[in-house]
Amino acid sequence: MAALPLLLTQSEGLHPPISPQPQRPPPPRQTQLAVAGPAELVTCDQTIEHTIRFWKQTLHWTLPRPRTPEQADRFTWAVAAGYAQLRLARTIVTDLRLPWEQPLAPDQLTPERVRRRFRAVLAAVGTPASAPKPHGRSPGRPRGTRRGPAPRYPAIKLTA
Repeated sequence: MAALPLLLTQSEGLHPPISPQPQRPPPPRQTQLAVAGPAELVTCDQTIEHTIRFWKQTLHWTLPRPRTPEQADRFTWAVAAGYAQLRLARTIVTDLRLPWEQPLAPDQLTPERVRRRFRAVLAAVGTPASAPKPHGRSPGRPRGTRRGPAPRYPAIKLTA
């Protein structure tokens, strides 16, 4: 069999030449978030734990027994609003400290110390509401009637 003449040169090859494609600009660099070290994480956890402990013990966050999740949410927001009031009232109360406590600057008062003096703040500020008007005794529940058992709701479980 005779050799076929080579029609293509070696430089052309079987495929068309590859021309360089225009490069897309690189995506903009995103700033790296500052990652807290272990010491900052421990401090943050302790602050949150102390706040939750204060809400539970002093502001009685766990005292009521709400029957619906909506009631629980509303009470949680009420406790958070009370805590915010205590934080905002730091500068207008005087320090009422126990004998073993060190004096603190007004802007460094803890919510517990502010709570001790908050009654005086409320007395000084007053209330926009008028005095209650007594209207006699309410009839209440009729004798012999009983309330039924409280409705039960399933616990909320997080899925894995």
